[in-house]
Amino acid sequence: MAKVYLVSLGCDKNRVDGEVMVGSLRLAGYDVVNDPQTAAAIIINTCGFIRDAVQESLDLVFELAEYKKSGNCRALVIVGCMAERYKSEIKETIPEADAFVGVGDYENIPNILTSLIGSAETKERGQGESSPCGGGGGEPPAVFSRLSARKDSDIPHIAYVKISEGCDNHCAYCTIPKIRGAYKSRPMEQIVDECRLLVEAGAKELVLVAQDTARYGTDIYGAKKLPELLREIAAKSGADWIRLMYVYPEHITAALIDALAEIPQVCKYIDMPIQHCEDEILTRMGRKGGKRELEQLIRVLRDRVHGIAIRTTLMVGFPGETQENFDGLYNFAQEMKFDRMGAFPYSQEEGTPAAEMPNQIDEETKQERLSAIMELQQEIHFKNQRKYVNQTLPVMLDSQQDGVCTGRTQYDTYESDAVVQFHSAKKLSRGQIIPIKITATDGYDLKGEEQ
Repeated sequence: MAKVYLVSLGCDKNRVDGEVMVGSLRLAGYDVVNDPQTAAAIIINTCGFIRDAVQESLDLVFELAEYKKSGNCRALVIVGCMAERYKSEIKETIPEADAFVGVGDYENIPNILTSLIGSAETKERGQGESSPCGGGGGEPPAVFSRLSARKDSDIPHIAYVKISEGCDNHCAYCTIPKIRGAYKSRPMEQIVDECRLLVEAGAKELVLVAQDTARYGTDIYGAKKLPELLREIAAKSGADWIRLMYVYPEHITAALIDALAEIPQVCKYIDMPIQHCEDEILTRMGRKGGKRELEQLIRVLRDRVHGIAIRTTLMVGFPGETQENFDGLYNFAQEMKFDRMGAFPYSQEEGTPAAEMPNQIDEETKQERLSAIMELQQEIHFKNQRKYVNQTLPVMLDSQQDGVCTGRTQYDTYESDAVVQFHSAKKLSRGQIIPIKITATDGYDLKGEEQ
């Protein structure tokens, strides 16, 4: 059986695409392995969102290309956003690669491998019918016509579910619409069926992802249907936790807030990237709404959804951001006291309107502003965490080694937010929800005792 190694870079949406490819490969009879040294084919699922992500992808490509010299690798396949974004020039940049596959051709991966190394059962190079260069343009990977045999052995108790593909927001700084195309929702019944199958396979937490989850359904149902989708998943999947990521604030409705408040399985947590708060910056970014609307929305979320943790993402150094603009953002973050927050410096991406804007900010100023706002958030986070001390909270176990357990509350997403550490002499299962009395804070994280 031919062995294949696949690695995914970038966001959770890319993770889902990687899992879909793994499922397709396994259904075709390929052995997907964890060691690139033993693989006859290496597939790199790249990110192309910003320059740093492209560079990370390139570095990994060149690193893994060495296995064509020292390992068993006979085919190096580059897939994903970088392959889609730079498909016209990438072949010259990476001569070691044998195929480039755009974001619309993921389910064709088995056929592409067959053309390169032979069928799953063949050791010699085969004569497949498919071209080794997929060019994109097929059905978006989130809208595949059947349920793939997805599998992620690293985190079997957590499953990421992509509910749509593409984006219609056309923010001035973003390359995603050009890479992924227009917004396209998956049919609700297909998503619910997938969620049920994922839970049957062992998932305890379902994480809904998309470029903009709150817009779900507008293209195929003519209305924002995320609240109904949440209620269907909660009623029919059997999941313990359902988590919302990438919820743009301008598309949050009263019905969605009601769903967050009322559905027990839905984590009292929302990932809501706002990028900025200053009206003139938001306008230039192409974002809808302004500071007043954001303030009102945050107040309503906290009033309506008891204990909600609001996570956001901020961008510093957008073209034309004055010191006054940054001070406004800093003061806004100080006042709102986001429970969780990430920030990043603006990246001047070719082909975007923002790249041509005047008054680009120098890198030193960007880094100074980034450091300042993250130092502020560290202070806020440390203070926020203290409110959990002496509370007993449900904690989902992520790992256990020699009695040391690491888990999360519903207020924290896997790998991005805080963890809870505790000890247990019992053998616990990943995904098990355990009542833990929080006894102390430990920097960003919490410590507790099993009850």
